[in-house]
Formats: sequence, C-alpha cells, structure tokens
Amino acid sequence: MTQFLGHNYIGGQRSANGSVKLHSIDASTGEALPQDFYQATPQEVDAAANAAASAYPAYRALSAARRAQFLDAVADELDALGDDFVELVCRETALPAARIKGERGRTSGQMRLFATVLRRGDFYGARIDKALPDRQPLPRPDLRQYRIGLGPVAVFGASNFPLAFSTAGGDTAAALAAGCPVVFKAHSGHMATAERVADAIIRAAQATEMPAGVFNMIFGGGVGEALVKHPAIQAVGFTGSLKGGRALCDMAAARPQPIPVFAEMSSINPVIVLPQALAARAEKIAQDLTASVVQGCGQFCTNPGLVIGIASQAFTAFTQQVAQLIGDQPAQTMLNAGTLSSYGKGLHKLLAHPGIQHLAGNAQAGNQAQPQLFKADVRLLIDGDEVLQEEVFGPTTVFVEVADQTQLSAALRGLHGQLTATIIGESNDLQHFAELTPLLEQKVGRILLNGYPTGVEVCDSMVHGGPYPATSDARGTSVGTLAIDRFLRPVCFQNYPDSLLPDALKNANPLRIQRLVDGTPSRDPL
Repeated sequence: MTQFLGHNYIGGQRSANGSVKLHSIDASTGEALPQDFYQATPQEVDAAANAAASAYPAYRALSAARRAQFLDAVADELDALGDDFVELVCRETALPAARIKGERGRTSGQMRLFATVLRRGDFYGARIDKALPDRQPLPRPDLRQYRIGLGPVAVFGASNFPLAFSTAGGDTAAALAAGCPVVFKAHSGHMATAERVADAIIRAAQATEMPAGVFNMIFGGGVGEALVKHPAIQAVGFTGSLKGGRALCDMAAARPQPIPVFAEMSSINPVIVLPQALAARAEKIAQDLTASVVQGCGQFCTNPGLVIGIASQAFTAFTQQVAQLIGDQPAQTMLNAGTLSSYGKGLHKLLAHPGIQHLAGNAQAGNQAQPQLFKADVRLLIDGDEVLQEEVFGPTTVFVEVADQTQLSAALRGLHGQLTATIIGESNDLQHFAELTPLLEQKVGRILLNGYPTGVEVCDSMVHGGPYPATSDARGTSVGTLAIDRFLRPVCFQNYPDSLLPDALKNANPLRIQRLVDGTPSRDPL
C-alpha cells in the first residue's frame, strides 16, 4: 500500500499548498490518526473546479463504451482494496468489518451497474420526429433529441456510508456515467478512507486514459461554499443533514447562474402497523422492528424513526414488547464524536417536550449511543409540531397511537416528505386501509409492504428520494440507475444531416431507430 500524502487531488496531480493540517480520528478511541491531511486553499479549490471544467469537453465526447470501461476499471480497483483497507475504514468509522466488506461490494457494484447503463444506451433518452415536408398547413422539420452531461459536478461525501455514499459512491458514479467530471469534497470523518478510494479512482482513470481532471478531491472545512459558488460547477450532489443541504441549496440558488443541488437531507421513515398484522404476528414484528431501529447504531437515512398504530389492547401490548426489547439492546459506538453529540441533542429535545413520554432506554453516558424509545401524542403529528418532523440520527424511534382510521390518515397528512414509508399488514388490513397507498405516494419515494426500510437495493427500479425535506428535488433518486438523470440535460437538433448527428441519433443503426419509433428495446452499445 502506498504511503499517505494527505494532499488534494487536482487535475491528476497532488497538491498541498496550504499550511493548515487536519487529522482523522479513531472513532472508537477518539485518538488522532498519525497522517496529516492538508486543507485546500481557495486557490486549490479554484484549480480543482477548473481542472474538472478543462476535462469536461474531452470526457463528455468519449463514447459511452469508453466511459463504461472507466467505471468497470474503478470497480476492479475497489474490489482489490484488501483487509488493511477494511481495517482502516473500521478505525475511522467504528463500523464492523463485515459491514465495510459488504459496502465495498455495493460500491463497486454501483460502478458496474452504471457501466451497464452506458452500454445499453437508454440513458440518452433519444427521441426522433422525422421531417414531414408535405404536412399541411405547415411542414414539420426533422427534430431529434438526446441528453448530455450537465458539466462538472461537486459531490459531498456522507458520514454514515464511507464507501457507498462517499468518494466513489452513487453520486460520483452517476455523474461520471453521465459524462460529468467530479470534484469531490472529502468528509472530515474518514479522510484516510477517502484518500485510498481516490487513489483507486485515479489508477483506473490512468489505466483507461481518461482526461486528467475527470476526478478531483479536496480536503478541509469551509471549502464547500467556494466549491458550490465556483462558476465551473454545474450541479451538486449531497448526502447529509437538513441544515447542511439547505445551506448548499441557498448558495447554489444565489449564484449569478443558479445550479441544481440534489441533496438527500432528512427522513423519519414512518412504519404503520395495522391491526390484523398485530393479531397474527406481533412478537415477530416487535423483534424485526427493533432490529431495524438499532441496526448500524441507527445511522441509516432510512432508519424507522416513527411507528404508528391504532389504539387497542394489542397495540399497547406491542408497545410494551418493543420497550422491553429496546431496553435490552446494548450501547454502540457512533461514527464520530459529532454524530454522538447530535444524537444527544436530538434526544434532549424529545425528553424535554411535554407531549412526549420516554418509554425505554438507558441514560446516555460515555462515548456510546444508548437505544431509546418514546411515545408522542398524535396531536403533535397532526398539528405539524417540528419535534416529530426532525430526524434524530441514531438508534431511537417514536411511537404514536391514533384513535381510528380517520385519525391515521390525518396523522400521515401531517408528515413532511420522507424517503420511505412502511405498511405492516395482512391482506384484510390492506383492503380495509386501501387509502394508505395513494396518500403515502404523495409523501414518500419508496413504499414498503411487510418489510423494513433499512436496506436499499441498488438496481434499475430503486428510488432513494422523496419530497422535501427528504431531498431537495423529489424528481430524482440517489440510488439506482435513475440517478444518472440528475446530471443530464436535453439537447435538440433540427434539420441536421445524419453525418453531423451524435451517434445516438443517427439513422445508421436500424435497431436504434426501431427502438425510438415503436419502443422496442435496443441493446446496442453506443
């Protein structure tokens, strides 16, 4: 393994012009790791954005097959990162080795999935309206549309997924697939991990002869604002807090040329437990729900932070079952001291609220997070009290008891936008509560039936998004192949000769024309 440099990655070179040195922290011990990382100077931020802008014309002009080759090479490099790398990620995040190995596979798998998207060509969204010169009263010109990459994209790494939502994570993979060079802002919680992954990307870029500025990375606090405001940057990908995401949205909107920010920010992911399901399998639901709440110390954006049920003896007994299970759960180490502090503040808000009752969980102590269970008055949800709309990032959930079916619908209407909602029910429940699905469609990006939201499949049909404040743009997703759409824009060509058209729009390929005219899928690589 190469020696750590801690230098910024700019245009295929390493740069450390600043004097401010940063250190990553061992998440379990709180000790600083020995490597120095150099805060990017304003000049280095500028250079990184300009390097991406310089790479954009050549990179976007590459065939989809060439970009796919690059993504496959990145995946191979990620898979080759060995046990010493896994150990390093564990030190920086306190996440177990099995989780990191699984996340490494997910990260390389995302790269390969986007390579598949590039080879099949449907991301171009090609549309063709051939000329109708004899149409009356006016002829129609030949019109052809496809999509191109927006330009350089700034990507911000997430704390809770050091691989899958970070340096080579979904935002980076989608942007690179779209033909957009990336400037990545490394997360301060796992800078050593970011350097190792960046090295892998650079090796892949060099092996496949990509433009030098196709991937750039900068370290440091406070550099994000300069990056988002840089005129070369054309879009932003972000996973993190509502406060951080909203700040980036405001910065991007205030630019002379406003740009889109695709931010995943906050979700409490309600779980609705229906009566027949409780009658049939309450104990199993209690066990599975508790496991989902405490999985990974609750550090998932899809953690079930709200559980809603209809008042009954069965729901009271179920609440008591979950309280017993939560009380028996061990404390866990969180990603870093900042995450633990935020968790403590979130718990304090719940504990201090007069409409919320603490049901289970030991008092916070030391440097580990204690799982907690609360119960809130349904009026808080119906009336839009912010305390139930704010995500508490950690191993905790809040139960809400509604009087009847009408009040259940009112409570759900009081929710803000979410990533997920889950219905736990039997077939009779689903028929009796048929109004839930169309109601939840307006509130969330993914509706689960008899499952739990912690676990996101990376595939064509996945949606990991939702109405604000779950995300800043409900039309997209940060997981799955639809994620590429965020970094593409349409261009139309009118009356262009076939020889000057992009390959995706030429008449030369009869399979492609068939696909465009009658919807028959084409698998031809572009």
